[in-house]
Amino acid sequence: MKGPTLEVSGPAAEVVASDGSVTLNIPIALRRRSGRRVVVSQGSGFESERRTRTGATPLQLALARGHRWLRMLEAGEAASMSEIARREGTDHSYVARHINLTLLAPDIIAAILDETLPDGVRLHKISINPPAQWERQRQELLIL
Repeated sequence: MKGPTLEVSGPAAEVVASDGSVTLNIPIALRRRSGRRVVVSQGSGFESERRTRTGATPLQLALARGHRWLRMLEAGEAASMSEIARREGTDHSYVARHINLTLLAPDIIAAILDETLPDGVRLHKISINPPAQWERQRQELLIL
């Protein structure tokens, strides 16, 4: 299911009414960023904004958590996913889903980091029981 889309439609304009009020018309576009819709104005440099933004997307945060928790398990800092869940104040399945993200194909991980995943890819879908074969992971992402 695809939601509404807006496209940039012309240059920005200032309209001054006879009563002295001013109306600014600023063309905008709706863009998807890791499943979230954001409003982008024309000339805002959307592509360069993505590269310079300091905040991480939810998918990027989930991937980072998964790698951190996997390192904790491998280094012996935590005995199990249940222990990590207790420390984090969450449940075992939440930790397991995030650790599953570490099993994704390298190009899928790169797409998460570059924010170039296809529309419709959701954390829930790719983190629950991802296929072990990277080619099957790629196929599932295209089906979404």
